[in-house]
Order: sequence, then C-alpha cells, then structure tokens
Amino acid sequence: MPGAETLDFRSLYAFSNTVAYVLSAGAADKSKLFRTDDGGLHWSLLYTSPDSFLDSLKFWDLQHGIILGDPVGDSFVILTTADAGKTWQRRSLPTSLPDEGGFAASNSSLSVRGKQEAWFGTSGARVFHTKDGGATWTVAQTPIRHDSKSAGIFSLFFRDAKHGIAVGGEYTKAKEDQHNIALTSDGGKTWTEPTTRPAGYRSAIVCQAKQCVATGPDGSDISHDAGQTWTHLDAPGFHALTLAGHVVYASGSDGRLAPLHN
Repeated sequence: MPGAETLDFRSLYAFSNTVAYVLSAGAADKSKLFRTDDGGLHWSLLYTSPDSFLDSLKFWDLQHGIILGDPVGDSFVILTTADAGKTWQRRSLPTSLPDEGGFAASNSSLSVRGKQEAWFGTSGARVFHTKDGGATWTVAQTPIRHDSKSAGIFSLFFRDAKHGIAVGGEYTKAKEDQHNIALTSDGGKTWTEPTTRPAGYRSAIVCQAKQCVATGPDGSDISHDAGQTWTHLDAPGFHALTLAGHVVYASGSDGRLAPLHN
C-alpha cells in the first residue's frame, strides 16, 4: 500500500476473504480510505479527507456505505457512498457541541442496520440517529460520563431497530466503571443505565441476540440479558471486537488476537 508506513490504520471493514476497506486516522490528508479486491495483495486509494479526522466506516451492503468524521466548524462530517466507495457525498448534520468529537479506537462508534439506518456516539455522550441514509438526523443525550475530552461513548451496537447499547467511560482511567454504559429500547430516543455495569472503561461491544460482550484495556465482561446485568470474564483486556458467525474475536495491544468464549 503506497505510503502505508506514514499512516495510522484504525478502522477495518471486510465483506469477504477478498473484499475489504481500511480507513487511516489523522488530520487532513492523513485520513484516507483504501479498498482491496484480492485479499490485501493490492489496495486502491478511494478517498482522502481534505479537512476532517475520519473516525469510523460501515456499509449497509456492497454498494452503500457511510463514514463518520470529527466536526469541521460546528458540524460532524458524514460521508455516504452508493457506488462501493468510488465517490462520496458529504451530508449536513445538527450542530456539534464545543470540543465534541468521535472516537476511532475500535471502528464501533458508528453502527448501521437495514438499508439506511445508522447511529453514532460522541465524546459528548450523545447519540445521533438517521433513518434515511444520512440525509437527516436526530440526537439524544445519554447518561454516559463526558466530563473530559477523553470520556464519552466509544462503541455502539444495535441488535434490532429498537434495542441498542452504548459503552465507554474515561479511557485514561481504565478501572473506573462510573457511567460507562447506557441502554435504549426505543431506537435511541431515550437512554438509561442498567442494573449492573461492566467493570471499567469499555472501548467495544458486540451482541448476538441477548448475549453481549464488552471489552476494554483492563478486561472483558459478558451479559446474557441484553446488557441489564454483567459478569466479568476471566479474559484479558482488548481494544476492538468483531462478531463472525457465533464467535466473538478480540484484538488488543502487542499484536494480541483471540476468540472470546463464555
């Protein structure tokens, strides 16, 4: 990949063994989108951001995708494609809060479902929601802590149109578990804290039916009731999670990759 040694790759989205996208994070022209069609042997540069730090990348299907970027001026940057990433359309959004942004650590501050629906979480502990592919948005506040620039929502997962979970906290204080999770049962209009919570800051969450796994640098947790109660796993901490079939795979520091079992 040309120039790869100078880029910071934080977001990976794979469709198959051959087709995948990778997003580099950074200011201005360091934020780039690449695609491979041969399993990573060759990569094509599809997009270079002129002004925004790009945080997360997701696709609804092979042709339709969405990218979240940090605010420029007073609005978040949302890009959408209808041709598999060859061209991107910039969307307008509601006003961002002062110093509000997204987090790029796990490529999961952005969640999509169906053909046009998407949500994203912010450092202001707010969740933005679109039902029309990014043309219009609503926004809701969550109870997740956002008392510093290193706190807020780091990961979102929606198991259907109504039920979602947001996790995060303060990433410089990995063991603190105050206000690190919120649940919604109305599609993101309102958010509440559950009965118990994960045992620290959490950077990623995935669910299969009502079984959910959350992880962060200090450890991992599992819920069997869609996030209402949590049990700490005998597993190390990780940064990112992905669901492949019935297995949750985790990636972390020092090149660690592992399946997480309950």
